[in-house]
Amino acid sequence: MTKIEESFILKGKVAIVTGAAAGIGKASAIMLARAGAKVVCSDLNLDNAQEVVKEIKKLGGEAIAVKCDVTSEAELESLVKTTINEFKTVNILVNNAGGGGGGREKFTELTREYLSKIFALNTFSVFALSKFCVPYMKESGYGSIINITSMAGTMQTHNMSVYGSSKAATNQLTKYMAVDLGPEIRVNGVAPGAIKTRALASVLIPEIEEKMLRKTPLKTLGEADDIAMAVLYLASPASKWVSGHIISINGGGEQELD
Repeated sequence: MTKIEESFILKGKVAIVTGAAAGIGKASAIMLARAGAKVVCSDLNLDNAQEVVKEIKKLGGEAIAVKCDVTSEAELESLVKTTINEFKTVNILVNNAGGGGGGREKFTELTREYLSKIFALNTFSVFALSKFCVPYMKESGYGSIINITSMAGTMQTHNMSVYGSSKAATNQLTKYMAVDLGPEIRVNGVAPGAIKTRALASVLIPEIEEKMLRKTPLKTLGEADDIAMAVLYLASPASKWVSGHIISINGGGEQELD
């Protein structure tokens, strides 16, 4: 094994991935397992999370599935306890679960209840789950927290005000966490562009795809593995001097107002 390969090996490490049943979460869970990590696949959809575990085991990896609603602090705490009971520690956390946006947030129709729901899902869950993992990361001597944010956190477009604001808050939370949790723990974010996932497929009509490609220099939409590779980099020793950054993976584009 070359030194380059060794920099990406996660043997002996334990990772929690939320929203691991599909899309970016699934790709990230499988990628970390391929690198040698034991993976806890967390999702509201337990059946699909268990299918991801089966895929990981077919590859020779170790994984378990845990049902978890990330908006419940009690369930987040239980997720970490289950991880410790099964694998004894946690070294890597991928805060991937999230929702909202999709160009459906008409500002004059939004409610405070909706705002609270989306922030609980996209931002408060990141804070709470990270807090529960931090003591074990410090004890183990290895910690990497990776928050999946969004280009919506920096761009301006129609009908995305709450989702975009929650992701902007998560971006800033990521940077402050990096300051507060170093030097033992690194904290970074990955901001995906337009990725071919089930969530995007629900709103992707030809006109929208054409608009996205027009603003993307590489002229193609991304794949979930494109994000998973960035997650692997930030989880591994290869990024040992990287903390407090939001890495945009977006084909070189910025999707903003026309």
